Amino acid sequence: MVSERNTCKVAVAMSGGVDSSVTAALLKAEGYEVIGITMQILPLCEPTARFKGLNSYSGCDVVADAKKVADRLGVVHYVADLIDIFNQKVIAHFYREYSLGRTPNPCIQCNKFVKFGALLRMAEELGACVMATGHYARIEKDATGERYLLKKGSDTARDQSYFLYTLTQEQLERSLFPLGELSKEKIRQLAEEMELPVANRKESREICFIPDEDYPGFLEEYNGSIVRPGPIIDRQGNILGEHKGISFYTIGQRRGLGISAREPLYVVALDHKRNAVVVGGKKETYGRELTASEVNWIAFEEPRQPFRVKARVRYLHREASATLVPLAESKAQVKFNEPQMAITPGQAVVFYDGDTVIGGGSITEVGQKGELGG
Repeated sequence: MVSERNTCKVAVAMSGGVDSSVTAALLKAEGYEVIGITMQILPLCEPTARFKGLNSYSGCDVVADAKKVADRLGVVHYVADLIDIFNQKVIAHFYREYSLGRTPNPCIQCNKFVKFGALLRMAEELGACVMATGHYARIEKDATGERYLLKKGSDTARDQSYFLYTLTQEQLERSLFPLGELSKEKIRQLAEEMELPVANRKESREICFIPDEDYPGFLEEYNGSIVRPGPIIDRQGNILGEHKGISFYTIGQRRGLGISAREPLYVVALDHKRNAVVVGGKKETYGRELTASEVNWIAFEEPRQPFRVKARVRYLHREASATLVPLAESKAQVKFNEPQMAITPGQAVVFYDGDTVIGGGSITEVGQKGELGG
C-alpha cells in the first residue's frame, strides 16, 4: 500500500478526524512504527485576544480526539505547539490579503508553511523519515525514477491535490498519502470496522479558525480597521450604492449587493485603493487571461517555452484548457481557450496534465474581461 521509503519511523499528522485516524490505523496494521503528531494551531481551550471568534471545534477538542485515537491504536502521541507560526503565516496572511481586496485560500498557506513546513521538521526531529497525512492525493515517481510527482486522489469527488501544489521535491520525498487510492465511503467503513472513537464524527469543510464561514465577522474581530463602508460603483465610476466593507464581497458574487438594476449585477472587481466594490453584468465576471506569481513547479524544472495545460482557478472550479506561458521571477501567464467565470486575485491557479499536478501559483492579475464562456 505504501512506498518502500517507509523503512523507518512514520509520523502521522493526526487532526482528530476520520481521515488522519484511518491513515494511522492502516500504517500501524501494515507493521510500521507509527507516532502521532497533532498540530496545536488554535488555543487549547480558551480563546485569547489574538483569536477571538474561533471555530467552535477548538484546539482542545482536536488534541483530545487525536489522543483518543492514538491510545486506541497504541501509538505514542505528541502535540506540536504551532500557534505562533499559524498566526503569522495563515491568519495574518488571510487578514492582509482581504485588506488588499484579494480572496486568499488559507488551507494552501497552512500546507506550505505549517503542515509540510514546521510540522514536517518536528517529525524529522522525532526520528521519523516520512510524515503521513490523510490527504486524498497520490505521490509517485516519474518515468526516470528521479522525480516525485503529485497526482490526484482516485476519489475525484474528494481529490485534494489542488491544495498541495506548493509542495517541493524535498517535501514530497518525505510525505505519504496512504488514502490516495481510497474513497471516502471506504474510509468511513474502515473506521467503523477498526472501532476508532472518531468513526462517526461529522466532517467539517469550514476553515478551521472561522465559525460558520463568517469571514467578515472574523476579520472585523481580528482587526476592525479592515471593515470600512465605501461605494459600489460600475465600470464607469458611477455610484450605485454603498457596501459594508470590501471583505464582505468576492468576485462573481450576485446576492447581497443591496442595489436594484435593470439586469442582474455581479461583483467584477474589488478596488482596494478606492475602497470600492465594482459591479457589472454577468459577462464582465468572465476573463480569458490571468497572471500568477510564486509559481511552484512539481512535474519538472521551470519550463522555458509555452505549453498546453488544464488549469483550475478555484478548488471547485472545473479544469479548463489553456496555454501556459512561463515568465521571469517565478511568474506565469495563463491564456484560456474559453473565458472563465470569477477568476479571483488571491486564489490559486493549479495546472494539470491528466491527473498529474504540473504546478501552480497565486493569481495576481486578471485580463481580457467581458466575454461570456461557452
